[in-house]
Amino acid sequence: MLNKGEIIHHVRDTLGSILVIDYRKHRVLTFNSVFEQSKIDRRRPYLPVHEYNRAMMLPAAFASPGHVTILGLGGGVMASAFHHLYPECHIHAVELRQAVLDVSRAFFSLPQSNRLTVSVGDARNALELLPDASTDMILADLYNADRMSPAQAQRMFINHCSRALSPSGWLALNYHRTPDPEGPYFRQLRKQFPVLLMFRSKTNNTVIYASKKPFEALHERDPALLALEKRLPIGWRKLMARVSRL
Repeated sequence: MLNKGEIIHHVRDTLGSILVIDYRKHRVLTFNSVFEQSKIDRRRPYLPVHEYNRAMMLPAAFASPGHVTILGLGGGVMASAFHHLYPECHIHAVELRQAVLDVSRAFFSLPQSNRLTVSVGDARNALELLPDASTDMILADLYNADRMSPAQAQRMFINHCSRALSPSGWLALNYHRTPDPEGPYFRQLRKQFPVLLMFRSKTNNTVIYASKKPFEALHERDPALLALEKRLPIGWRKLMARVSRL
């Protein structure tokens, strides 16, 4: 990846390197120059580029959230997208590394807004402290340089997400591989959430969606998706067509 782009920033903290790399159209945040943690369109920094990031936006097609919780800020792609898409929405992001937050502000146009707050710390602790039914959507994308955080694969993590979500809330989880549908993790998901959906990205990421209550499915040609596309052009219709029930 490095031989195709220009490193415009490099900093180290106690957990390792943080690099910002510019390409002709895009800007990338990476921790080790192999895996891209975040990628934005340099002309429209609120526009997610990675397909799995775009897919994590899909619960917004079923509900207009008043509050969104993002676990794992990275370059701030998801925070910027929700800030742009919903002018009245309040967003709380949690990021483990202060240096990552500093980079997202300096290089990824993270909005400076009273509608966006960022806490620096362990997402597990932040999740435990969230009041009951205090957020409408939780997006979990907890990764280090080369793998997903084990915290995101724990059943207690699911319990805390369910408790913190509003009665019509949604949980979206990004996985580097699909958990065993018959294993204890999925059993816990089914115990807490009546509806589970899945999206498999072209890079083999799996996004799991969990809804607190049943909902009316959207056809890929639904006018609501067209309206969302005009506000945030990420290919809502094509993404929705690839969502399946579990």
